[in-house]
Amino acid sequence: MRVVVTGATGNVGTSLLAALAQDADVEEVVGIARRVPRWSVEKATFRRADVARTELEPLFAGADAVVHLAWAIQPARDQKLMHDINVRGSERVFTAAAAAGVKTLVYASSIGAYSPGPKESTVREDWPTGGITTSFYSRHKATVERLLDNTEARHPHMRVVRLRPALIFKRESATGIRRLFAGPLLPSPLVRPDAIRVVPSHPRLRVQAVHADDVAEAYRRAVRNESARGAFNIAADPVLDGPELARLLNARSVPVPAAVLRRGAQLSFKLRLQPTPEGWVDMALLTPLLDATRARNELGWSPRYTAGEALLELLEGMGQGAGMPTPPLDPATSGPMRLRELLTGLGART
Repeated sequence: MRVVVTGATGNVGTSLLAALAQDADVEEVVGIARRVPRWSVEKATFRRADVARTELEPLFAGADAVVHLAWAIQPARDQKLMHDINVRGSERVFTAAAAAGVKTLVYASSIGAYSPGPKESTVREDWPTGGITTSFYSRHKATVERLLDNTEARHPHMRVVRLRPALIFKRESATGIRRLFAGPLLPSPLVRPDAIRVVPSHPRLRVQAVHADDVAEAYRRAVRNESARGAFNIAADPVLDGPELARLLNARSVPVPAAVLRRGAQLSFKLRLQPTPEGWVDMALLTPLLDATRARNELGWSPRYTAGEALLELLEGMGQGAGMPTPPLDPATSGPMRLRELLTGLGART
C-alpha cells in the first residue's frame, strides 16, 4: 500500500508517518511538505511541494490513499494567504486526488468546523458544520467541509473520510504550538506544570484534547479500514475545564468573564504581543463537546492517553523547549533569543 501525506512534518504528520511505518501492509509513505526536514522515518520519503501552488497530481499518481493534513495557522494577519493555503490548497488536493485515481481520501477536519453547540453534553458527527464566524480557522474548516461534500458527490468511486479531532498535543509539538499561539514573548519556564498557579474558569470554557499519537492511529485506521466513510469525532476524556485544570496542575481556578478573555486576546493581538486573534477564544467558548463513539465502534479506535496526560506532556515540553528536527517543530527555527520569530511581526509573515 502506498500512502501520500500532505503536511507530513507537523504535529500530527510526524506521528502519522511513524504509525504508518509500523503497519506491515503499508509499503511506502510519501511525505509532502513545503520544507524537507532533517528528520527521517522508515518507509518514508519526502517531497517538497506547496499545496497552494505545486502541481499535485503527479505526486499522487499511484497512491492508494492520500491523507490531507496540510493547514496554515500563521501568519494570522495575512488572511488572503491563509485562505489560499487552507481553502484553495485543500480544493487543489481534492481535485488532484480524484484526477490521479486515488481510491481513498482522508481529510483532517477539526472540532473547529462545528457550529456553536452545547458544553454540558456531547454532539455526534451530524451536528451542523457551519463554523464559528469570528474565527478564520473555523470559517476555513467549515468551507473546506463543503468542498469535500462536493468532491464526494462528484467522485462516488473514491472513499472519503474526514476526522474532526479536538485539541491535539504531544511533547514534541511544544515549540511549534508555543510559536503559533503564544509567540516569542512567552518565557518557556512559566508554562511548566509546576509553575502554573492560577487557571481561568468560565462555564463555557470547557475543551477537549487528544494526544497526537492517538490521532495518528485514528488516521491510520481510517486509511486501512475500507468500510470507513464519512466523519469521525476524535477526542479523549476528561473534559478540560477550570476545575479539572486546577486539579491537574495543583493550581487555583479563578472565574473570568468571557468578555475579559476575548478583550485580552484582542488587545494583545492588536498590540503585537502575541500572534493569536480573539477568534480562537470565541471558538473555545462556542464549539461543542464531541462524542467519539463512532470512532470507537467503527474504527476500533480508543485513546491510549487521557486528555490531561496529553496536556501535561505538552506543557512539560514547552517548559523544556522540546521539539523535533522538522521545520514546523524544530526549536532551532526560532533562532537565538527567538529573534526570527520577532522579525516575523508576530503573525504578520511566515
